[in-house]
Amino acid sequence: MGQTPRMLQPSLSERHFFGAELRRLRERANLSQARLGTMIRFSADLVRRVETADRFPSREFVEACDRALAAGGALTRLLPLLEGSRANEGMRTASPSGPTNAGSLLAAQAEETRGVADMVVRVPFQPGVLDRAALDWLNASAGPRLSVAGRAGSPDQVREEDLDSAETALAMFRQLDHTHGAGRIYAQVQRYVERELNRLLASPPASEAIGRHLYTLAAGFFELCGYQAVDTGAHGLAQRRYLRALRLTQAGDDRLFGSYLLAVNIGHLALHCGHPEPALRMALTAVRGSEPQATPAVTAALHAVVARTHARLGHEGDCLTHLDIAERHLARSKPEDEPSWIRYFTPAYLADEIAHCFHDLGRPQQTQRHLGEALTELSPTHVRRLAIDTALLASSLAAAGKIDEACATAHTAVDHAARITSHRCLQRIVEVQADLEPYRCEPEVRELSDYVRQQLPLAAL
Repeated sequence: MGQTPRMLQPSLSERHFFGAELRRLRERANLSQARLGTMIRFSADLVRRVETADRFPSREFVEACDRALAAGGALTRLLPLLEGSRANEGMRTASPSGPTNAGSLLAAQAEETRGVADMVVRVPFQPGVLDRAALDWLNASAGPRLSVAGRAGSPDQVREEDLDSAETALAMFRQLDHTHGAGRIYAQVQRYVERELNRLLASPPASEAIGRHLYTLAAGFFELCGYQAVDTGAHGLAQRRYLRALRLTQAGDDRLFGSYLLAVNIGHLALHCGHPEPALRMALTAVRGSEPQATPAVTAALHAVVARTHARLGHEGDCLTHLDIAERHLARSKPEDEPSWIRYFTPAYLADEIAHCFHDLGRPQQTQRHLGEALTELSPTHVRRLAIDTALLASSLAAAGKIDEACATAHTAVDHAARITSHRCLQRIVEVQADLEPYRCEPEVRELSDYVRQQLPLAAL
């Protein structure tokens, strides 16, 4: 009897992502590792070690697998990302022996990116510019027809295979971001945008449809860049990235993705920066501007943001009204009928939004119930969300006076946060400690403070 294949975790690194893709394509072709090895003239053991991320594949290995598995270039297009990852790992291996615990590792990673962060964190968030951007989006006519420049068949034209490669890269970067946080992969995403995405945007599309697809895909990259800027504490830069993404959706005539950016990204950012009134205007504008074509999941996500803003403003009745709308629409959603970028918005993610609403409304029991639903369904690879939601649960327990439970839960949140390089996680751990400050003389609270200093020195009070 053959061995059970090792479970793969594609979100751990570019190498793990490649290994998972190789196994998926091999199994789709109904080939064993030995049979594929024979076909490409490499050993079965090498196929196994590449699939399990124990070895970096060579260019010859990748190209041979691509041909043998009829992957249409899907594996070859991952080569630039693999080579960049190999170079980064080589640099880390060559460096002197580093920190031995999670807290000092996080500090070292923060030091590595501090030069960039210090520059961009000073760019201010400007809520005053949002209303004009929302109005321009709301009143925009259908996107202009794209000119298809260049001679037919010209090598500089953007084709579907170029977009397939970029979509693969975007999916991989999103997985890595969930698991490691922006501090670890922000530079990699920026390099890809500067070298590959900007090259595609500067080249003529082979057709009008490809041009629209390119603009929507580029909007996805800038949405990720904005999200990562939030995760590094650079809120002004995040605003600029999100507005760039919004303009790209207008160029690609993608009204639905534009509404999502306006409410979920820009609205949440305004909330995060302490501006609930403009956040509410962004979310309501998105609802109004997407009504003719919004799918159930998109509608649910937009109304969830409206509810969040009402909760922050203390409008409990309006908050509950929009949460009810969100729940009813999400119950009608069928993933196969939704855009790929909204399929993450499951009942568990809505439970997360509901829990934040009740936390802002000062209702800890409801907060804890909905956080329980959200945490039960979260993927273990979504480490940042696990850290943030677990920390929020600890704050809610503290608000209910359950100090022992709050401290135990906060320990778990610290453990999650220590695995990821995220300003948002650090901020949430700081907030938990502030919520426990009235009980600072309790031994459990003192012990938690010592644990934070050991594991997450950047979050220590």
